[in-house]
Amino acid sequence: MSRFWSTTVRALQPYVPGEQPKLANLVKLNTNENPYGPSPKALAALQDELGDSLRLYPDPESVRLRAAIADHFSAGCGDITLQQVFVGNGSDEVLAHVFLALLKQDRPILFPDITYSFYPVYCKLYGVDFRCVPLDESFALRVTDYAQPNGGIIIANPNAPTGRALPLAEIEALLAANPDSVVVVDEAYIDFGGESAVPLVNQHPNLLVVQTLSKSRSLAGLRVGFAIGHPELIDGLQRVKNSFNSYPLDRFAQAGATAAIEDRDWFDRTRQAVIRTRAALTRDLEALGFEVLPSAANFVFARHPRHDAEKSALALRQRGIIVRHFRQPRIEQFLRITVGTDEQCAVLIAALKEILGA
Repeated sequence: MSRFWSTTVRALQPYVPGEQPKLANLVKLNTNENPYGPSPKALAALQDELGDSLRLYPDPESVRLRAAIADHFSAGCGDITLQQVFVGNGSDEVLAHVFLALLKQDRPILFPDITYSFYPVYCKLYGVDFRCVPLDESFALRVTDYAQPNGGIIIANPNAPTGRALPLAEIEALLAANPDSVVVVDEAYIDFGGESAVPLVNQHPNLLVVQTLSKSRSLAGLRVGFAIGHPELIDGLQRVKNSFNSYPLDRFAQAGATAAIEDRDWFDRTRQAVIRTRAALTRDLEALGFEVLPSAANFVFARHPRHDAEKSALALRQRGIIVRHFRQPRIEQFLRITVGTDEQCAVLIAALKEILGA
């Protein structure tokens, strides 16, 4: 700890991202990356961007990308305009701006006790008062628990790390119970089985939906996220963004992300492959005696009644397989396992059979 640190930095407990080990022949199932590559059209767009134009700044408003996102969601969600779309350097940056622009209020904001662990980090960074609302015994979110005074609500849907998802009707009930608060729905994993809340944004001016291209479009390395909501909410985010970094997305990110959004065939083909493998992985884990929570994400959350999760994670690591274990109350006996390819999941199941048998 340096004597030159600010009081804010001294009090921070930073978010710890998933491990990115540099090991050969690794079966990496710990950070929910997509096992399939990006759209070939996205890769071609990245290649096309390589040239003399890199001496110029990128479009600070990312107009072409925002228009592609608006067009994509207008096809199934009603009319979404350019003014309803905000983009940033990954959904983490988008969320950071959300906490400062929309959730820093007089009353504490609400979010689940078991959820994306960046939320309390943002709160402490920006001085946002918050209250954790416990999930029920089966790790489901009860909308009725959020019918209380608050300065805003943020939920991950599907939730992380549990994978459980709320149906759209429950999101509508949450909005109806909180008409005077901003409700943020973080949909990082929505494309693997949940119902997006984007169709509700034109009916609820207090709703903001956040998504990412890291998961279902295989662009975790490109860092692109976005939010969709009422133009006044988007304007608040733009004010923070332009007071922080006018150029959050470089030319490669804008070109690749635009092409990925426009390539709907690749998007549908790869996400359906993940969904099929998730179902098979769930069956195989249950056959080994694991309890697996219902998942609408590209991972499963599982525990074994007779085997310690931390020891199992270590045993898998010794066999070149990495999964995520959280040393957190209520979930310390769970493993979060990313859905890989069929071949990767087969290697995982074979290793677990060996570990459990031993």
